[in-house]
Amino acid sequence: MNTRTLNPPNTPSHWSRPRLSLRWWPVFQRNLLVWRKLAVPSLVGNIAEPLMWLVAFGYGMGALVGEVQIATPQGSTAVPYILFLASGSICMSAMNAATFEALYSAFSRMHVQKTWDGIMNAPVALDDVVLAEMLWASFKSLFTVTAILGVMLALGISHSPLLLLAWPVLWLVGITFSCIALVFNALAKGYDFFTYYFTLFLTPMMFLSGVFFPREQLPGFVQWIAQWLPLSHAVDLVRPLFMNQWPDRPWLHLAVLVGYAVLAFWIALALTRRRFAR
Repeated sequence: MNTRTLNPPNTPSHWSRPRLSLRWWPVFQRNLLVWRKLAVPSLVGNIAEPLMWLVAFGYGMGALVGEVQIATPQGSTAVPYILFLASGSICMSAMNAATFEALYSAFSRMHVQKTWDGIMNAPVALDDVVLAEMLWASFKSLFTVTAILGVMLALGISHSPLLLLAWPVLWLVGITFSCIALVFNALAKGYDFFTYYFTLFLTPMMFLSGVFFPREQLPGFVQWIAQWLPLSHAVDLVRPLFMNQWPDRPWLHLAVLVGYAVLAFWIALALTRRRFAR
C-alpha cells in the first residue's frame, strides 16, 4: 500500500481544490505537544530580537528623531517614534515568527525527519497536514506577538483599547505569511534555499512597508511597489489601532491579506502535492 496517498483517485490535478477535513487537528496537537517541551526557549528566542530592535531603535534613535509625521484620515498627525516603531515592528514579528516556523521547522518535519510520511501512514491526507502546518505556524506567530504586546503594554508604549482588535489582525498576518512560506517550503531542496526568500523578499519588504519610517519618504515608484506588499497592509491596519484610531479602508487591507493567504495556500498545497507525487 502506498502510504503517501495524496488525494482520492479521482483527483484530476495537483491544482484541484483543497480537500480538507478536521483531521488536521491531531497533527496540530502533535506539534503542540512537541513544542511544549521547548516552549520557554522558543518564546525567548522569538521575542528577544524584536525587543532588541524596539529598544535600540525606539529609545535610541527615538531620542534623536522625536516625533514622526504620518498621514491619517483626520490629517497629518505627529506620533512618538517609539509608538511608530512598535506598531510596525509587531507586524514584522508576526511575519518572522510565522515564516521561520513554516520554513525551517516545517521543512525539518517534511524532509529531514520524515514526520509527514509517518503521519500519512494514518488516515490523514497531505492536504490536512499542510493545513495543520499553516495553522500551527500562525499559532506560533500569535503566541509570539501576544508576549510582545504584553511587554509593550508594560512599557507604556500604548494603552489603546483598540489593541484588542490588533490581536486577531496579527493572527491573520501570521496566517498570510505562513501560507507564503509554505510555498517556498514545497520548493526547497535544503535549508540554504530559504536564503533566497529572506534576501529577495522578506528583507526588502521589511524596509519598504513602513515599519521603520513612513512610506511617504520613499520615491513614488517605490511607494507604488510597497502598496502591493502584504506587510504594508498589515502595518496600515495595526498602526492606527496603537494610536486609538480606526484604520482607513480596513476592509481593503483585510481583503488583501486574505487574498494573499488563500492564493499562497493553494499554490503551496499544489506544489507540495507535486513534490510528494514524485
